Order: sequence, then structure tokens, then C-alpha cells
Amino acid sequence: MKLLKLVPDNTNIHFLKWRVPFYVVSLILMAASWALVLTKGLNYGVDFAGGQEVTLTFEQRQQAPIGELRDLVGGLGYGDPVIQRFGEPNQVSIRIRLPESVENTPGGANAVGEQVIAAIGKTYPGVRRDGNDTVSGKVAGEFREKAVYALLAAMLAIALYIWVRFEWQFGVGGLFALAHDVSLTLGMFALFQLEFSLQIIAAILAIIGYSLNDTIVVYDRIRENLKKYRKMPLPELLDLSVNETLARTVMTSLTLLVALIPLLIFGPASLFGLTAAITLGIFVGTYSSIYMAAPILIWLGVNSNSFVPQEGTADKQERLARERGA
Repeated sequence: MKLLKLVPDNTNIHFLKWRVPFYVVSLILMAASWALVLTKGLNYGVDFAGGQEVTLTFEQRQQAPIGELRDLVGGLGYGDPVIQRFGEPNQVSIRIRLPESVENTPGGANAVGEQVIAAIGKTYPGVRRDGNDTVSGKVAGEFREKAVYALLAAMLAIALYIWVRFEWQFGVGGLFALAHDVSLTLGMFALFQLEFSLQIIAAILAIIGYSLNDTIVVYDRIRENLKKYRKMPLPELLDLSVNETLARTVMTSLTLLVALIPLLIFGPASLFGLTAAITLGIFVGTYSSIYMAAPILIWLGVNSNSFVPQEGTADKQERLARERGA
């Protein structure tokens, strides 16, 4: 039985032929993404914007009905709530975003919390109220700050790893590819004003992991070919390396998309932002590994001698002594 091959053997696509136009387009998209973030801003969720937090215990149930609660509270007109188990399986924390008209009204935030508690108590008798507290903007600001630190730390650690594993040029290329992927993801959320919450931070970290994985596979093949084909021009060698890893890249991306696209179309609204971010990340991560991480090596001066061990002073003296002895 003949195996199905999505990518034929010995493909010879000249990816690097269009490296300059694609780089220009990518830089324009990155600039546009940051312009959208700075002008339109991100639609922060309760985690980052603050709001009202209600904690409840369902005394007559072993587990809290998370899905039903999300539909019930979402129907009150305060947007999609953030609902999580809190302590025991029958305890929940419900965070909702406060309307602007309520934020500056004395007692308005607590009134919204009371409305949520009353609606849940009417549907689920025997619910015990444990708390009705306001999540301050200061706390939300700390969440945003820590999220930014987490992303920067992940990107810098990855760049350092690639630097140690390969050469400094590869570290710079990997970091630039990650910056490209994160920028376009943030641009999408700013453009469509999708809710930006801690879920999306997790999605961006997943995108960074996927993009890094694909980039390292390409870089590893480039390093092997630099040792094998010492006289091959670098653009041709990069094309060869990308083509040799193309089947693996396509199979990995399609496998992920098979799971993500149905979830994107038919999944719950609470997971739409997370799924959309990862789906976009699959495309931009694959693209950046080919058209961002690989071509930049040409401009950073990588050549056929990059992975040839350099002769130290002691080695040179030993070699000269052997030559004189001969």
C-alpha cells in the first residue's frame, strides 16, 4: 500500500528567492500591529481590567455547574464572565466586567454582584454566598505587568538557548521570529477587539513554544548542511534545509489545525479567543520559521565556516611543531 505524502520527496521550492518582499511585508504588518495596539488598545478582560468577583458554594451539589453558570451569568448583559473552581469542587469564583456607568457609582459594583448572586440563587436553591468583592484596577495592573514579564522572560530565555545551542546569529533570528509572531497575534486582538485575558497569555506562550520548535528543527538542518556542503551558496543551502524539513512542518501544522478548526467553529464562546490565537499562531509560526528565521542568517553573516572549530593557540603551536618535525 502506497503511503500518502502531503509533501513529495525532493521538493525544491525556492523560498529564499522572495525573502526581501516577504520581509518588507512582515515588517509592515508588525508596525501596523503595534500601531493598532497603541491606538485602539486591547480589549482587556476582567483579569486585566478589574471588575466584580463573586464566590459561591453550591451546598446541595458535589460539583458546581460551570457551563450552566457561564450561560446564566453571560445572559445578564455584563459580557463573558470568568468562572473558575475555587477550593472545593462545589465552590466557584465568578468574575464579571463592570460597565463604565457602574465603575464611578458608589455601591454600583456591589449591586452588580448582588444581582448575579440573586440570579444564581433563583435558579439553584441552596447556594451560599462566600464573597462579593471588587477587583481593583491596581490588582489588574499587576496581572498585566506580570504577564508582560512572563512573555519577555520566555522570549529571552529561548533566544539564549538558541544562542548557546547554535551561534549568536541563530539566537537573534529566533528572537526576531518570536517577536514577529507575538506582534501579529496582538495586532489581531487589537483589530477585532477580542477579549484579552490570562487565557490569551497562555495561548501566546503556546505559540512561542510551537514557533520555537519549528525554528529549531530548521536551524538544526541548516547547521548540518553547513558542515556538509561547505561550498554551496548560503541562499541555496537555506532553501535546501527548509525543503528537507518541509514535510515535517506541514504534517505538524495540519495535525494541530485538524483539532483547532472544529473547536474554533463549533467550540464554546469562552474558548474562542484562545483557539483563534493558537490557530493564527500556527500559520504565523510556520511562516516565520521559513521567511523570518532563515533569511536573517544571510544578513547576519552566517557562512560555511560558522560551525568549523577554530584553531586555538595551543593547537596551532602543536601543529607547527609537528610540521617542523616532519
